[in-house]
Amino acid sequence: MTGRENPKDNDLFFTCSLIEYIARKTKNRRSDVVNALGKASIEKIYNLADIYHSDNIERVSDDFIQSARIQHGTFDNVARAKYAVPSYWDIGKVYKRLILGIASEKKMDVIEALFAAYNSFISDKIDDYNSSFYYDAPQNILNSYLYDTIE
Repeated sequence: MTGRENPKDNDLFFTCSLIEYIARKTKNRRSDVVNALGKASIEKIYNLADIYHSDNIERVSDDFIQSARIQHGTFDNVARAKYAVPSYWDIGKVYKRLILGIASEKKMDVIEALFAAYNSFISDKIDDYNSSFYYDAPQNILNSYLYDTIE
């Protein structure tokens, strides 16, 4: 391991941040973006994140939007936010921590855990920027997922 964290954890952070960026840009739910991209594209992003991270995120997102044929939707949690909106990097970090927790607790592959996280009720809770849930303690967010509860 080099630096403060495992490089693959940083790759997951970039992957989640790119998913958030694409979702905001196309006004889609995060689960819809993940499912449209599919496992092969998500694995590609994750495995090549160190390269994609060096490029312009707008261009990288356009490539994946086009290749997955992601259409414009109507889900705009940014416009509905009454308070300061967290950056796509901030939300990427929330999802990264959740996914790593799910993978560890459920003994799952990281990509499998990613799909589980984004396709769960937790995703809607994280994406409600009018609540305080997305900036709750990472362990509380994980526990809410694991025990199917929101405190």
